[in-house]
Amino acid sequence: MSTISVLTLAKGRASHLINMMHGLSRQSVRPDEFIVAVMQDEPYVNLPDMPFPMRQILINRQDLCLSAARNQAAAAAQGEVLVFLDIDCIPAPHCLRDYRDALETCNGLLMGEVMYLPAGATEGDWSYSSFEAVCARHSDRRGPPAYGVEACTDYRCFWSLNFAITASSFRQSGGFDESYTGYGGEDTDYAKGFTLNGGELAWVNGARVYHQHHAHHMPPVHHLESVVRNAELFERKWGYRTMGHWLHAFKLMGLIDDSAGQKIRILRAPDAADLALTGQQSHQPYANTASAIRLLEERRNNAPAAAEAPFPANEPSLSVAAE
Repeated sequence: MSTISVLTLAKGRASHLINMMHGLSRQSVRPDEFIVAVMQDEPYVNLPDMPFPMRQILINRQDLCLSAARNQAAAAAQGEVLVFLDIDCIPAPHCLRDYRDALETCNGLLMGEVMYLPAGATEGDWSYSSFEAVCARHSDRRGPPAYGVEACTDYRCFWSLNFAITASSFRQSGGFDESYTGYGGEDTDYAKGFTLNGGELAWVNGARVYHQHHAHHMPPVHHLESVVRNAELFERKWGYRTMGHWLHAFKLMGLIDDSAGQKIRILRAPDAADLALTGQQSHQPYANTASAIRLLEERRNNAPAAAEAPFPANEPSLSVAAE
């Protein structure tokens, strides 16, 4: 039986972390250790006792570097299986069992299911049955396979919110590129390199998590500068830009000029109207870039938007550990 290390990146959101911990304590296959990569000045206090070892490691960086935090957490881990969960995820009871079993049949980069919870779903003494009654699947992301593990041929689908990999495969891959700082692009870059080097990206039926509701923007206008910087870093490395759907939305909003063959220019900072357009409302289980784009194109064209989004629907919104 493989030993399992669960890793999360954490900055603020103590209540989300505690809910995740309660979810880990209810696993049918419990982790052998839980590591919290702390991206703030002080470790968390007043956390519940867990029936498995837990460690906090301080990430000694002033900038937001999700790549470095993941790499440091993985380097500290002792398990044969690494399960990365963002801090706002509560694992379903068989999440770790499903990943362990899937990795026995596919030694690749595995993506589990994600269901979104509305506001208030985690208040009080929550239960998995109450989650199932109100959770929603993201309309612009493909669902899991009907059963087992299914290969994914598009690296852009990789989503670091909920994934697993063997520790040996992660070491062999070289980890995440720490040139990416701030928000956006680092996990798409990782999946591209992983698959180009012969690794398999795959969907898992199961390995479900429930995403806790929190204020959020899609497209992430609050991370405009780092999205632009990381898109250009990806272009220098691979010859073209990623996060095209976000850049398209930024252009429609008048935030950037991304003319072909030129450096992306930021024209202005987001204002209150931009934040209102992109912000997740309390009744919404998730924010949706495609919806924002359709509205922006309606405004531009003064006509109903086309039914199809102008970008690959599965190109991922990236990690949400510290947005």
